[in-house]
Amino acid sequence: MDATIIGAWVATGLTLFIFSFLYQDNPLFKLAEHLYVGVSVGYTIVKAYDTVIVHLIVKPIVENHEFALLIPVIIGLLMLTRYVPKASWLSRYAFAMIVGIGAGLAIPRTISSFILKQIEDTVRPLLSMTGDGVTFSFNILNHASNLNAIIILIGVTSVLFYFFFSVEHHGPGKAVARTGILFLMIAFGAAFGYTVMARMSLLIGRLTDLIEFSDASYGSPTIWLFLLTVGTLLFLSRRRQTEPPEG
Repeated sequence: MDATIIGAWVATGLTLFIFSFLYQDNPLFKLAEHLYVGVSVGYTIVKAYDTVIVHLIVKPIVENHEFALLIPVIIGLLMLTRYVPKASWLSRYAFAMIVGIGAGLAIPRTISSFILKQIEDTVRPLLSMTGDGVTFSFNILNHASNLNAIIILIGVTSVLFYFFFSVEHHGPGKAVARTGILFLMIAFGAAFGYTVMARMSLLIGRLTDLIEFSDASYGSPTIWLFLLTVGTLLFLSRRRQTEPPEG
């Protein structure tokens, strides 16, 4: 049998087994769930072994004699001493180095990317550097994009003011805070809509495969496995009804 046909049957079966959870929790869904988790974990372990241990540690040390890599290897192995009660204190040095180096690398990049860069991109369309200094440039007739810059500037300022709790939000400040809430709701709505559409895209992809694999050239796995899934669910439901209640 062709590998493509086998793949079509496996993909169709697992898809229908996962969708069977819409009816109720059942052994078919648990089978597909366990296979998915097991294959994902196995793939992750093999990929990590090949990428990290083989290509980043073993080959550079054996082929290029980069013995300095033994230092991070030893530090990484110290983390495993957490499983040895008498030597667990050694893992503190490894965790301290990882947290310290990670924080030292992450904090400057985070400040630069999410704070300074955001401020620069918010203000830059409205300000320009000239020989006389900083000038404010806005012409809606010739530069319609500046209108977007004004909206972004108002949104950023009002949202930041909304989270500034040192000043009571009343009077003009209340109006600014409410404007910030409006921008937040728009942002959350757009993010939620994007998430829903992404999930719908995945659903459309699975339904497209089910329709494609219903063709006779694949052996009609969608039809046969759908009947098998429905029959199994009916059998399990009937069996559950005939079993005596527990306790």
